[in-house]
Amino acid sequence: MLFVDAIPFSVKLAIAFSGVYLWVGMLTGVWKYAQIRTSVSGRAHYYVDIAHRSSLLYAPATLILAVLAYFSAWSERVNLIFILINVLFFSFAILSYVLHGCLKDTNNQFKQPNQLGKWHLPSWILTSAMLLLIVGELLATAGLLLGTIYSFMY
Repeated sequence: MLFVDAIPFSVKLAIAFSGVYLWVGMLTGVWKYAQIRTSVSGRAHYYVDIAHRSSLLYAPATLILAVLAYFSAWSERVNLIFILINVLFFSFAILSYVLHGCLKDTNNQFKQPNQLGKWHLPSWILTSAMLLLIVGELLATAGLLLGTIYSFMY
């Protein structure tokens, strides 16, 4: 267990969330299969499919982030912030897809009016969430990437 103790918490967190995303991908795959079997069209709800695929794609992406955090030249605190930003937004995205899949309320969350179940959301909420997601994920990942490149060069 000495080796595990030497792994930074940011890396452990990213690896754990990678496993969570893989497991959620498997669970949503079962959900997708059940919907395919019982639907007239032979297809699962649009957002059940998206939840399944995005979970499976976020699993290896989070492993890559773990590797970048491991090799990053930045402090553990900075790496942890970068990992937390990505994990927060990845999880938010997956949860929103699962929610739309459960509610079967839309096949396009960006279609006006923005709908969440029976409620209509102001468009600024979704726009703000998407802008934060874009900026957060891009900057946090760029930070880990630059930290890794820096550690390899110096």
